[in-house]
Order: sequence, then structure tokens, then C-alpha cells
Amino acid sequence: MGNSDKIPSVNLLADQPDHYHVPVLLKECIDGLNINPAGIYVDCTFGGGGHSLAILEQLNENGRLIAFDQDKDASANLPKDNRVLFIPQNFRHLQRFLRLHKITSVDGILADLGVSSHQFDEAARGFSIRFDAALDMRMDQGQQKTAADVIHDYSELQLHKMFEQYGEVTNSKTLAKTIVEQRSVSRIRTINEFKMAVKPIVKGNPQKYFAQVFQALRIEVNDELGALKEMLEQSIPVLRSGGRMAVITFHSLEDRIVKTFFRHGTFDETLVDNVYGHRAENPLKIITKKPVTASATELKLNSRSRSAKLRVAEKK
Repeated sequence: MGNSDKIPSVNLLADQPDHYHVPVLLKECIDGLNINPAGIYVDCTFGGGGHSLAILEQLNENGRLIAFDQDKDASANLPKDNRVLFIPQNFRHLQRFLRLHKITSVDGILADLGVSSHQFDEAARGFSIRFDAALDMRMDQGQQKTAADVIHDYSELQLHKMFEQYGEVTNSKTLAKTIVEQRSVSRIRTINEFKMAVKPIVKGNPQKYFAQVFQALRIEVNDELGALKEMLEQSIPVLRSGGRMAVITFHSLEDRIVKTFFRHGTFDETLVDNVYGHRAENPLKIITKKPVTASATELKLNSRSRSAKLRVAEKK
């Protein structure tokens, strides 16, 4: 596939900023994209730039890379390469900003939906339970709503459903009730204040429990699933025929969305053929019949790859 003999191994990217994460399923992504050396490719989640560097390795002087990232910190990792265009926006605006830059179609789209190690390791960002900091969790620091706002403003039912659906928290109803009770006494502003407020009702392993709770909060604050759906829907109009899309997910909610979209080419259940009443033909061909997961070698090098799943589809 493509120029596979030029694909760098994970170790060749060891000179990346160590405060960002090692890119997962790197070779598998590049293989899956089947890169045209003179093509235009989009990295929807630039982050530390690992996947982007590997794509650039495959491109000749006529190729281009469009890198999206809503986190302003990511721009510090941009390579000095005039083939790269950085767009500091959420990938849910994919089509709009491609049009703005007069790009009508692309040869491939990559999205790694994992939160970068940099974001987890920056205490002030409020993503990690390892630190005490403000309950923030905004990937885009320009947006208004923080995790503290969600904890303070959402109704008990909204909190219950959020923790149940986005975090699969076993006692989500009790958790929501406890939060509402505690916030009526004093506002919960920091990670430690939150952990102390709900400590009496934590079930099982506290670390796993809070990881699920924080996942739910992060997804809600950043509207991650809504953004993913919007980006996927915009991918078909901007992909050329034969162009490919590769998406790496890290939890079942994301994976289910990608699997459904690749299978049907839409989220609209009402789209049917007017004559026969059947669903319109899917404009996508699934390349990965089953999701691609990390090899034993990669798992040893990068434990973060354990939950990663890669799915690839091609526009017909």
C-alpha cells in the first residue's frame, strides 16, 4: 500500500516532544490510508504531530497536509514544512475550513480520538484525577463551559444520564443525587473538592471509578460525540472517489458511532430510496472488516494503545 517501505517505526518518532504521546497504530494508519504521494491529506487531531509526520514521509513535494487541532498548545509541535497548513479549530468544522482555504476535495482523512498525554499531564487543564486543579477539561480553552459548570448547572436527571451514557458509571443515579446534595452546601470547583464530595458513594476501584466519571465529564464538556458525528458526515462530501478515512477510537461509544457510519454512510435513518423504499446505497466501502488493534510489540512499548481500535473506509 502506498510507499510502505518509507513508513517510520514508532521508535523513529522518539524525537517528538516527550510531553505528547507516541502515536498509536502508526504503521496500520499509514497502510490503511494507502497514500498517494501527490495527494492532500487531513489530520483531524494533530496533537503531538506523530501521525502527521508519518503522512508527510509518504508525500512528495506536491503533496499537502491539512492539520486540525482545537488545542492551541498543539501548534508548538508543527514541523517547519511548507506543505503543512495548520487550522486551529475543532474538526467538526472540517468542510467549512477546507472551503475557506479553497480545498474542494482530499485524498484521505485521519482522526485519532484519544486525549493526548500532554493534556492529561498538564495539571491545570483538569483532565486527570492525579492532580488537584480547577475542574476545567476544555480542549478548546476559548470555549466557555467547563466541567465545574456542568457539575454546578446540570439537573440531577441530566447528570444521571450523562454519567450513565458517557461513563457507564454503575451507580450514576446515586452519584448525580450526591452531587446535587453536596453542591447545595458549597460550590464544587476543584478536582479534590469533587472527589471528597462523592467519596462516600465511590464503588469498586476508586481509580477506575473516577476515570469513568471524568471520561463522562470530558465528553460532555467538549461535546466529543456530537463533534465526531459532524466530522464523519462531512467526510463523504470532501473525500475524492478512492479516498480513505482512518479513525482511531478509544472507547465503545466512539467505536459504535464510527462502525455505524462506515456501515451505512449516514446517521439519518429516514434516508431511503423513493422508488423501492430501501436505504440508499452506502457511498463507503469498509476496508477493515474488524477493527485493527495494537500488536503485542506495540502494547509493550505503549500501554495507551491497549484500548485503541482503528477502522478504515474508502469512498466508492
